[in-house]
Amino acid sequence: MKIHEFQAKQLFQKYGVPIPRGKAAFSVAEAKQIGAELGVFPVVVKAQIHAGGRGKGGGVKLAKNAAEVDQYASSILGMTLVTHQTGPEGKLVKKLLVEEGLPIEKELYLSVLPDRGTAKIVFMASEAGGMDIEKVAAETPEKIVKVFIDPLIGMKGYHANELAFGLNLSGDLAKQFNAMATKLYKLCVDYDCSLVEINPLILTKDGRVIALDGKINFDDNAVGRHKDIQEYRDLDEEDPSEVEASKYELNYIKMPSGNIGSMVNGAGLAMATMDLIKQAGGDPANFLDVGGGASAEQVEAGFKIILADPTVKAVLINIFGGILRCDRLANGVVEAAKKVGIQIPVVIRMEGTNVEEGRRILNESGLNLITAKDVSDAAQKIAAVAKA
Repeated sequence: MKIHEFQAKQLFQKYGVPIPRGKAAFSVAEAKQIGAELGVFPVVVKAQIHAGGRGKGGGVKLAKNAAEVDQYASSILGMTLVTHQTGPEGKLVKKLLVEEGLPIEKELYLSVLPDRGTAKIVFMASEAGGMDIEKVAAETPEKIVKVFIDPLIGMKGYHANELAFGLNLSGDLAKQFNAMATKLYKLCVDYDCSLVEINPLILTKDGRVIALDGKINFDDNAVGRHKDIQEYRDLDEEDPSEVEASKYELNYIKMPSGNIGSMVNGAGLAMATMDLIKQAGGDPANFLDVGGGASAEQVEAGFKIILADPTVKAVLINIFGGILRCDRLANGVVEAAKKVGIQIPVVIRMEGTNVEEGRRILNESGLNLITAKDVSDAAQKIAAVAKA
Protein backbone atom coordinates (compact mmCIF):
# COMPACT_ATOMS: atom_id res chain seq x y z
CA MET A 1 0.00 0.00 0.00
CA LYS A 2 1.25 3.46 -0.94
CA ILE A 3 0.61 6.71 0.89
CA HIS A 4 1.09 10.38 0.07
CA GLU A 5 4.16 12.43 0.91
CA PHE A 6 2.33 14.47 3.56
CA GLN A 7 1.21 11.24 5.25
CA ALA A 8 4.76 9.84 5.16
CA LYS A 9 5.96 13.03 6.81
CA GLN A 10 3.35 12.64 9.54
CA LEU A 11 4.96 9.29 10.35
CA PHE A 12 8.43 10.84 10.13
CA GLN A 13 7.32 13.45 12.64
CA LYS A 14 5.93 10.74 14.92
CA TYR A 15 9.35 9.10 15.00
CA GLY A 16 11.29 12.33 15.44
CA VAL A 17 12.66 12.57 11.90
CA PRO A 18 13.14 16.28 11.05
CA ILE A 19 10.88 17.58 8.25
CA PRO A 20 10.00 21.04 6.88
CA ARG A 21 7.06 22.86 8.47
CA GLY A 22 3.94 22.43 6.37
CA LYS A 23 0.43 21.02 5.97
CA ALA A 24 -1.79 19.32 3.42
CA ALA A 25 -4.27 21.49 1.50
CA PHE A 26 -7.39 20.31 -0.30
CA SER A 27 -8.37 23.64 -1.84
CA VAL A 28 -6.73 26.82 -3.08
CA ALA A 29 -8.08 28.70 -0.06
CA GLU A 30 -6.46 26.19 2.32
CA ALA A 31 -3.17 26.46 0.45
CA LYS A 32 -3.21 30.26 0.81
CA GLN A 33 -4.04 29.98 4.50
CA ILE A 34 -1.19 27.53 5.16
CA GLY A 35 1.21 29.80 3.27
CA ALA A 36 0.17 32.69 5.51
CA GLU A 37 0.50 30.55 8.66
CA LEU A 38 4.05 29.56 7.76
CA GLY A 39 4.86 33.25 7.81
CA VAL A 40 7.94 32.98 5.63
CA PHE A 41 8.70 32.87 1.92
CA PRO A 42 9.49 31.10 -0.25
CA VAL A 43 7.09 28.19 0.28
CA VAL A 44 6.81 25.06 -1.81
CA VAL A 45 3.51 23.97 -3.36
CA LYS A 46 3.64 20.23 -4.11
CA ALA A 47 1.12 17.98 -5.87
CA GLN A 48 0.19 14.90 -3.84
CA ILE A 49 -0.16 11.78 -5.99
CA HIS A 50 1.17 8.23 -5.66
CA ALA A 51 4.01 8.73 -8.14
CA GLY A 52 7.47 10.18 -8.35
CA GLY A 53 8.83 12.71 -10.82
CA ARG A 54 6.26 15.32 -9.82
CA GLY A 55 8.66 18.22 -10.18
CA LYS A 56 9.57 17.34 -13.77
CA GLY A 57 5.86 17.11 -14.60
CA GLY A 58 5.12 20.58 -13.25
CA GLY A 59 3.65 19.43 -9.96
CA VAL A 60 6.14 21.18 -7.64
CA LYS A 61 6.49 24.97 -7.59
CA LEU A 62 8.41 27.42 -5.42
CA ALA A 63 6.22 30.39 -4.47
CA LYS A 64 8.02 33.61 -3.54
CA ASN A 65 4.92 35.40 -2.24
CA ALA A 66 1.24 34.94 -1.40
CA ALA A 67 0.14 35.74 -4.96
CA GLU A 68 2.29 32.91 -6.32
CA VAL A 69 0.88 30.49 -3.74
CA ASP A 70 -2.57 31.33 -5.13
CA GLN A 71 -1.33 31.02 -8.73
CA TYR A 72 0.46 27.68 -8.29
CA ALA A 73 -2.21 26.09 -6.10
CA SER A 74 -4.84 27.04 -8.69
CA SER A 75 -2.82 25.57 -11.56
CA ILE A 76 -1.78 22.34 -9.82
CA LEU A 77 -5.05 21.39 -8.11
CA GLY A 78 -7.23 19.67 -10.67
CA MET A 79 -4.44 19.13 -13.19
CA THR A 80 -3.70 15.73 -14.71
CA LEU A 81 -0.08 15.25 -13.74
CA VAL A 82 1.95 13.04 -16.06
CA THR A 83 5.30 11.65 -14.86
CA HIS A 84 7.50 8.70 -15.79
CA GLN A 85 5.73 6.70 -13.04
CA THR A 86 2.10 7.57 -13.86
CA GLY A 87 2.13 6.48 -17.48
CA PRO A 88 0.74 8.65 -20.29
CA GLU A 89 -2.71 8.73 -18.70
CA GLY A 90 -1.37 10.65 -15.68
CA LYS A 91 -3.07 11.17 -12.32
CA LEU A 92 -5.58 13.80 -11.24
CA VAL A 93 -4.25 16.05 -8.47
CA LYS A 94 -6.78 16.45 -5.64
CA LYS A 95 -4.54 17.56 -2.79
CA LEU A 96 -1.41 19.59 -2.14
CA LEU A 97 1.37 19.89 0.40
CA VAL A 98 2.37 23.45 1.23
CA GLU A 99 5.59 23.73 3.23
CA GLU A 100 8.44 26.09 3.97
CA GLY A 101 11.29 26.46 1.52
CA LEU A 102 14.70 25.65 2.99
CA PRO A 103 18.26 26.81 2.17
CA ILE A 104 19.76 23.69 0.55
CA GLU A 105 23.49 23.12 0.76
CA LYS A 106 23.53 19.52 -0.53
CA GLU A 107 21.07 16.82 -1.58
CA LEU A 108 21.48 13.16 -0.56
CA TYR A 109 19.50 9.96 -1.11
CA LEU A 110 18.46 7.55 1.67
CA SER A 111 16.16 4.56 1.78
CA VAL A 112 15.55 1.48 3.92
CA LEU A 113 13.74 -1.66 2.79
CA PRO A 114 13.68 -5.45 3.19
CA ASP A 115 16.12 -7.35 0.96
CA ARG A 116 14.69 -10.75 0.03
CA GLY A 117 17.99 -12.02 -1.32
CA THR A 118 19.78 -11.73 2.02
CA ALA A 119 16.73 -11.86 4.34
CA LYS A 120 18.00 -8.63 5.89
CA ILE A 121 17.04 -4.97 6.08
CA VAL A 122 19.14 -2.86 3.72
CA PHE A 123 19.93 0.84 3.83
CA MET A 124 20.81 2.45 0.51
CA ALA A 125 22.40 5.87 0.51
CA SER A 126 24.00 8.09 -2.09
CA GLU A 127 25.48 11.54 -2.48
CA ALA A 128 23.57 11.73 -5.79
CA GLY A 129 20.35 12.81 -4.12
CA GLY A 130 17.50 14.49 -5.96
CA MET A 131 18.08 12.31 -9.03
CA ASP A 132 16.31 9.19 -10.23
CA ILE A 133 17.99 6.51 -8.12
CA GLU A 134 17.38 3.94 -10.88
CA LYS A 135 19.48 6.03 -13.24
CA VAL A 136 22.24 6.38 -10.64
CA ALA A 137 22.21 2.62 -10.02
CA ALA A 138 22.43 1.89 -13.75
CA GLU A 139 25.06 4.45 -14.74
CA THR A 140 27.14 5.03 -11.58
CA PRO A 141 26.48 2.15 -9.14
CA GLU A 142 29.65 3.02 -7.23
CA LYS A 143 27.82 6.09 -5.89
CA ILE A 144 25.37 3.92 -3.93
CA VAL A 145 26.30 2.76 -0.43
CA LYS A 146 24.54 -0.34 0.92
CA VAL A 147 24.48 -1.44 4.56
CA PHE A 148 22.74 -4.70 5.47
CA ILE A 149 21.22 -5.25 8.92
CA ASP A 150 20.20 -8.58 10.42
CA PRO A 151 16.68 -7.98 11.80
CA LEU A 152 17.38 -10.43 14.63
CA ILE A 153 20.18 -8.16 15.82
CA GLY A 154 18.72 -4.80 14.87
CA MET A 155 20.43 -1.57 13.92
CA LYS A 156 23.61 -0.69 15.79
CA GLY A 157 25.73 2.41 15.94
CA TYR A 158 28.34 1.00 13.56
CA HIS A 159 25.66 0.56 10.87
CA ALA A 160 24.78 4.26 11.03
CA ASN A 161 28.47 5.20 11.12
CA GLU A 162 29.12 3.19 7.97
CA LEU A 163 26.31 5.03 6.19
CA ALA A 164 27.50 8.44 7.37
CA PHE A 165 31.07 7.62 6.29
CA GLY A 166 29.79 6.55 2.87
CA LEU A 167 28.04 9.92 2.51
CA ASN A 168 31.17 11.83 3.61
CA LEU A 169 29.42 13.18 6.70
CA SER A 170 31.30 14.08 9.86
CA GLY A 171 30.94 16.02 13.07
CA ASP A 172 27.49 17.30 13.99
CA LEU A 173 26.03 16.42 10.57
CA ALA A 174 27.03 12.79 11.07
CA LYS A 175 25.51 12.82 14.55
CA GLN A 176 22.20 14.18 13.23
CA PHE A 177 22.22 11.71 10.34
CA ASN A 178 22.92 8.71 12.57
CA ALA A 179 20.00 9.59 14.84
CA MET A 180 17.71 9.95 11.82
CA ALA A 181 18.79 6.64 10.25
CA THR A 182 18.14 4.80 13.51
CA LYS A 183 14.62 6.26 13.70
CA LEU A 184 13.90 5.35 10.08
CA TYR A 185 14.94 1.76 10.74
CA LYS A 186 12.54 1.54 13.66
CA LEU A 187 9.74 3.05 11.56
CA CYS A 188 10.37 0.52 8.77
CA VAL A 189 10.25 -2.45 11.13
CA ASP A 190 7.39 -1.22 13.33
CA TYR A 191 5.05 -0.68 10.38
CA ASP A 192 6.10 -3.60 8.15
CA CYS A 193 7.22 -1.20 5.42
CA SER A 194 8.30 -2.45 2.03
CA LEU A 195 10.03 0.88 1.39
CA VAL A 196 10.95 4.03 3.30
CA GLU A 197 12.63 6.56 1.03
CA ILE A 198 13.87 10.14 1.34
CA ASN A 199 14.91 11.77 -1.92
CA PRO A 200 16.27 14.26 -1.37
CA LEU A 201 17.57 14.17 2.16
CA ILE A 202 19.08 17.63 2.48
CA LEU A 203 21.88 19.29 4.34
CA THR A 204 20.88 22.91 4.92
CA LYS A 205 23.18 25.91 4.86
CA ASP A 206 22.56 26.39 8.57
CA GLY A 207 23.79 22.85 9.37
CA ARG A 208 20.62 20.74 9.63
CA VAL A 209 19.77 17.31 8.21
CA ILE A 210 16.15 17.28 7.02
CA ALA A 211 13.87 14.94 5.08
CA LEU A 212 12.76 17.23 2.26
CA ASP A 213 10.70 14.50 0.61
CA GLY A 214 9.19 11.26 1.88
CA LYS A 215 7.87 8.05 0.38
CA ILE A 216 6.59 5.03 2.32
CA ASN A 217 5.09 1.80 1.00
CA PHE A 218 3.65 -0.93 3.24
CA ASP A 219 3.41 -4.69 2.88
CA ASP A 220 -0.24 -5.23 1.90
CA ASN A 221 -0.36 -8.48 3.88
CA ALA A 222 0.59 -6.64 7.07
CA VAL A 223 -1.66 -3.58 6.81
CA GLY A 224 -4.34 -5.36 8.84
CA ARG A 225 -2.04 -5.12 11.87
CA HIS A 226 -1.91 -1.33 11.66
CA LYS A 227 -5.31 0.31 12.04
CA ASP A 228 -3.88 3.84 11.85
CA ILE A 229 -2.25 3.09 8.50
CA GLN A 230 -5.50 1.79 7.01
CA GLU A 231 -6.90 5.31 7.37
CA TYR A 232 -4.16 6.59 5.04
CA ARG A 233 -5.40 4.52 2.09
CA ASP A 234 -6.48 6.75 -0.82
CA LEU A 235 -8.79 4.79 -3.14
CA ASP A 236 -8.71 7.64 -5.67
CA GLU A 237 -5.06 6.78 -6.33
CA GLU A 238 -5.69 3.09 -6.97
CA ASP A 239 -6.94 1.29 -10.05
CA PRO A 240 -10.75 0.83 -9.67
CA SER A 241 -10.47 -2.82 -10.71
CA GLU A 242 -7.87 -3.48 -8.02
CA VAL A 243 -10.04 -1.75 -5.43
CA GLU A 244 -13.01 -3.91 -6.44
CA ALA A 245 -10.87 -7.07 -6.31
CA SER A 246 -9.68 -6.23 -2.80
CA LYS A 247 -13.31 -6.28 -1.59
CA TYR A 248 -13.41 -9.99 -2.44
CA GLU A 249 -9.85 -10.69 -1.19
CA LEU A 250 -8.64 -11.37 -4.72
CA ASN A 251 -5.04 -10.72 -5.77
CA TYR A 252 -5.52 -8.63 -8.92
CA ILE A 253 -3.03 -6.39 -10.69
CA LYS A 254 -3.79 -4.54 -13.89
CA MET A 255 -0.95 -4.64 -16.42
CA PRO A 256 -0.03 -1.40 -18.24
CA SER A 257 -0.61 -3.09 -21.59
CA GLY A 258 -1.98 -6.38 -22.88
CA ASN A 259 -5.26 -7.78 -24.15
CA ILE A 260 -5.47 -11.29 -22.63
CA GLY A 261 -7.20 -11.56 -19.27
CA SER A 262 -6.29 -14.48 -17.03
CA MET A 263 -7.77 -16.08 -13.92
CA VAL A 264 -5.61 -18.60 -12.10
CA ASN A 265 -5.50 -20.16 -8.64
CA GLY A 266 -2.10 -19.75 -7.02
CA ALA A 267 0.40 -16.92 -7.46
CA GLY A 268 3.13 -19.19 -8.84
CA LEU A 269 0.82 -20.76 -11.38
CA ALA A 270 -0.49 -17.30 -12.31
CA MET A 271 3.02 -16.00 -13.02
CA ALA A 272 3.91 -19.14 -14.98
CA THR A 273 0.71 -18.74 -16.99
CA MET A 274 1.60 -15.15 -17.85
CA ASP A 275 5.06 -16.28 -18.97
CA LEU A 276 3.55 -18.96 -21.22
CA ILE A 277 1.15 -16.42 -22.75
CA LYS A 278 4.11 -14.18 -23.59
CA GLN A 279 6.08 -17.10 -25.02
CA ALA A 280 3.11 -17.97 -27.22
CA GLY A 281 3.08 -14.44 -28.64
CA GLY A 282 0.29 -13.05 -26.48
CA ASP A 283 0.23 -10.15 -24.04
CA PRO A 284 -1.32 -10.55 -20.54
CA ALA A 285 -3.70 -7.78 -19.43
CA ASN A 286 -3.73 -8.70 -15.75
CA PHE A 287 -2.53 -10.89 -12.93
CA LEU A 288 -5.43 -12.52 -11.07
CA ASP A 289 -4.90 -15.13 -8.38
CA VAL A 290 -8.25 -16.23 -6.95
CA GLY A 291 -6.48 -18.27 -4.27
CA GLY A 292 -6.67 -21.89 -3.27
CA GLY A 293 -9.90 -21.66 -1.31
CA ALA A 294 -11.92 -19.25 -3.46
CA SER A 295 -15.71 -19.47 -3.28
CA ALA A 296 -17.99 -19.44 -6.30
CA GLU A 297 -18.79 -15.82 -5.40
CA GLN A 298 -15.10 -14.87 -5.54
CA VAL A 299 -14.65 -16.62 -8.87
CA GLU A 300 -17.70 -14.80 -10.20
CA ALA A 301 -16.33 -11.46 -8.97
CA GLY A 302 -12.93 -12.11 -10.53
CA PHE A 303 -14.42 -13.08 -13.86
CA LYS A 304 -16.62 -9.96 -13.89
CA ILE A 305 -13.61 -7.73 -13.14
CA ILE A 306 -11.71 -9.20 -16.09
CA LEU A 307 -14.67 -8.83 -18.46
CA ALA A 308 -15.19 -5.22 -17.37
CA ASP A 309 -11.75 -4.29 -18.74
CA PRO A 310 -12.30 -2.89 -22.27
CA THR A 311 -8.73 -3.79 -23.30
CA VAL A 312 -9.35 -7.51 -22.76
CA LYS A 313 -10.06 -9.34 -26.03
CA ALA A 314 -9.85 -12.91 -24.72
CA VAL A 315 -9.75 -14.68 -21.35
CA LEU A 316 -7.71 -17.66 -20.16
CA ILE A 317 -8.91 -19.60 -17.11
CA ASN A 318 -6.24 -21.92 -15.78
CA ILE A 319 -7.21 -23.87 -12.68
CA PHE A 320 -5.56 -26.75 -10.88
CA GLY A 321 -8.22 -28.08 -8.57
CA GLY A 322 -6.70 -28.72 -5.18
CA ILE A 323 -8.37 -26.75 -2.43
CA LEU A 324 -10.38 -24.86 -5.07
CA ARG A 325 -12.59 -27.56 -6.58
CA CYS A 326 -13.19 -27.46 -10.32
CA ASP A 327 -16.98 -27.63 -9.89
CA ARG A 328 -16.88 -24.54 -7.66
CA LEU A 329 -14.90 -22.67 -10.31
CA ALA A 330 -17.33 -23.75 -13.02
CA ASN A 331 -20.33 -22.52 -11.04
CA GLY A 332 -18.66 -19.15 -10.52
CA VAL A 333 -17.89 -18.77 -14.24
CA VAL A 334 -21.45 -19.72 -15.23
CA GLU A 335 -23.00 -17.25 -12.77
CA ALA A 336 -20.72 -14.45 -13.95
CA ALA A 337 -21.55 -15.20 -17.57
CA LYS A 338 -25.29 -15.03 -16.83
CA LYS A 339 -24.97 -11.62 -15.17
CA VAL A 340 -22.39 -10.00 -17.44
CA GLY A 341 -22.52 -11.92 -20.69
CA ILE A 342 -19.48 -13.17 -22.56
CA GLN A 343 -18.75 -11.40 -25.83
CA ILE A 344 -15.12 -12.49 -26.18
CA PRO A 345 -13.38 -15.89 -26.52
CA VAL A 346 -12.68 -17.82 -23.32
CA VAL A 347 -10.12 -20.63 -23.13
CA ILE A 348 -10.35 -22.87 -20.09
CA ARG A 349 -8.01 -25.49 -18.72
CA MET A 350 -8.99 -27.42 -15.60
CA GLU A 351 -7.41 -30.35 -13.82
CA GLY A 352 -7.75 -31.75 -10.31
CA THR A 353 -10.49 -32.23 -7.75
CA ASN A 354 -13.98 -32.73 -9.22
CA VAL A 355 -12.71 -31.94 -12.72
CA GLU A 356 -15.33 -34.12 -14.43
CA GLU A 357 -18.15 -32.41 -12.54
CA GLY A 358 -16.68 -29.02 -13.43
CA ARG A 359 -16.51 -29.93 -17.10
CA ARG A 360 -20.10 -31.19 -17.00
CA ILE A 361 -21.32 -27.91 -15.54
CA LEU A 362 -19.55 -25.92 -18.24
CA ASN A 363 -20.69 -28.23 -21.05
CA GLU A 364 -24.32 -27.97 -19.97
CA SER A 365 -24.16 -24.19 -19.45
CA GLY A 366 -24.45 -23.40 -23.13
CA LEU A 367 -21.39 -21.16 -22.93
CA ASN A 368 -19.12 -21.03 -25.95
CA LEU A 369 -15.84 -22.08 -24.31
CA ILE A 370 -12.60 -23.32 -25.84
CA THR A 371 -11.11 -26.20 -23.87
CA ALA A 372 -7.39 -26.91 -23.61
CA LYS A 373 -5.68 -30.16 -22.71
CA ASP A 374 -2.77 -28.59 -20.80
CA VAL A 375 -1.25 -25.22 -19.90
CA SER A 376 0.92 -24.93 -23.02
CA ASP A 377 -2.03 -25.79 -25.24
CA ALA A 378 -4.13 -23.17 -23.41
CA ALA A 379 -1.47 -20.49 -23.92
CA GLN A 380 -1.19 -21.26 -27.62
CA LYS A 381 -4.96 -21.16 -28.10
CA ILE A 382 -5.52 -17.93 -26.16
CA ALA A 383 -2.72 -16.15 -28.04
CA ALA A 384 -4.20 -17.27 -31.35
CA VAL A 385 -7.77 -16.17 -30.62
CA ALA A 386 -6.60 -12.85 -29.16
CA LYS A 387 -4.71 -12.08 -32.38
CA ALA A 388 -7.71 -13.12 -34.46
